[in-house]
Amino acid sequence: MDARLTPEQQDIRRALRALLAERCGPQDVRAAVDTPAGHDPALWAALAEQLGLPGLALPEAYGGIGGTSTELALACEETGRVLAPSPLLATAVLTAPLVHALGTDAQRAELLPRLASGALTAALAVPGPALATALALTGDNGGDWAGGGRAGGVQARRTDGEWRLYGQADQVLDGHSAGLLLVAAHTGGFARSRVRLFLVDADAPGVVRARQTALDATRPQARVQLRDATADMLGEETRAVLTALAAVGDTAAAVLAAEAVGAADRVLELTVEHVRRREQFGRPIGSFQAVKHRLADVHVQLQAARSAAYYAAWAGPHGPHGERVGALALAQALQALRTATAEGIQLHGGLGFTWEHQAHLYFKRAAGDELLFGPVHRLRAHAAERVRLFEEAR
Repeated sequence: MDARLTPEQQDIRRALRALLAERCGPQDVRAAVDTPAGHDPALWAALAEQLGLPGLALPEAYGGIGGTSTELALACEETGRVLAPSPLLATAVLTAPLVHALGTDAQRAELLPRLASGALTAALAVPGPALATALALTGDNGGDWAGGGRAGGVQARRTDGEWRLYGQADQVLDGHSAGLLLVAAHTGGFARSRVRLFLVDADAPGVVRARQTALDATRPQARVQLRDATADMLGEETRAVLTALAAVGDTAAAVLAAEAVGAADRVLELTVEHVRRREQFGRPIGSFQAVKHRLADVHVQLQAARSAAYYAAWAGPHGPHGERVGALALAQALQALRTATAEGIQLHGGLGFTWEHQAHLYFKRAAGDELLFGPVHRLRAHAAERVRLFEEAR
């Protein structure tokens, strides 16, 4: 593995950091999350039109740039630094890869160019608080998370030659603003139930959406109710849905790890700037040995998390034997972000304990991501189970 960034990757990082510095400061973030969409449409248009972020990892044949998960992770590291609220995660990381992997030729031709251009945003809807399980990050995604064919979850039935969905998903990232919903639902009833993915027009009759109050407002969520909503099955009748979800989950975990690294890096920068300015007993508090040691520990955790995130992003398309290390990288990064935010708030003193301070946006991101994609100990435990680590030890 060559850990050096290519000139093209450096250009992506440089251009994106400059754009975000100009248009996504702390006040811009707070203003954006208070809008009905939960993000700034003008910023999203700039990310799409000027930098091509939604299509960064999509093939050029569908209007994308033809990059890999590495470029997408580097981009999300920069958006993570400023906690930029945007549909990037829901659209480009979770939904578009599934359309590309499972969709028919006609579905790809119709949807992927619009997703790559940013003209269409999308959201992955899975029932209940089961996103991490559906992506095979914290447990086996065998299918019971989608309702198991019993009451609850989202069920699909074929009526008069068309599919109709009924059920509810409670934690759909950007589900309130997306133009397209990719819904995981059970077909065949209890005895012969299978998980399938369905394409649903978000504005179609029978779709009821409402934005939910979330701990992390920069990661907006929605409740989506489907009341006999018309849907199209993604792809043909296939058994590859769960495998595709697990593959997307590994890539998403690597991207989320890079995003968390960017957030932790910015928190550390803010804390170092503060301890250099804040004086106690006639000297900057950053000159005290105890403060230096605490920040040094954060720095070490951050660098370890960055290495893990970069390797996980690289290993997706290049790793030996198709190894999946995204969940481990995400665990490392979330722990580093948790430590960085805790130390940042503590070392900012009374100022840091006010909800209005910037440090609390990062604290909420750390806690919110663990609720959605973790927690850290479950990410690590499932990774250990998958490779039979403890069985080998015995």
